[in-house]
Amino acid sequence: MNAHAISSPHAPAAIGPYSQGIVCGEFLYTSGMLGADPERGALAQGAAAQMRQAMTNLGAVLAAAGADFSHVVKTTVFVQDLAHFQEINEVYAGFFTGACPARSCVQVAALPKGALLEVEAVAWLGKKAAQNG
Repeated sequence: MNAHAISSPHAPAAIGPYSQGIVCGEFLYTSGMLGADPERGALAQGAAAQMRQAMTNLGAVLAAAGADFSHVVKTTVFVQDLAHFQEINEVYAGFFTGACPARSCVQVAALPKGALLEVEAVAWLGKKAAQNG
């Protein structure tokens, strides 16, 4: 397996033994992104603000791999309370143009740092990535 870690100083550092993202073949697999400010580590206030920051953090990891949101083929959103579903959808939709990626959204009992949500993604980087990796 030819895989390598991706990281961005513009996204929060990992808070455990994992990478922000891994490129394997033609795909980037990201870890879950919280809605935390990368410099201070503090969570944004409220579900919409956390979604905006989580997606911004995800964008930073995508960029570190030479990708952007147009490369995302699948996301998973973990949310502490599905009552926030509509407001996080509105923020989420603003990060995609054209066809949105496939997505799962599940309610969970708890998230790291008491976050309200977490977002992970799979992005297709193309055949060039597989040749350069």
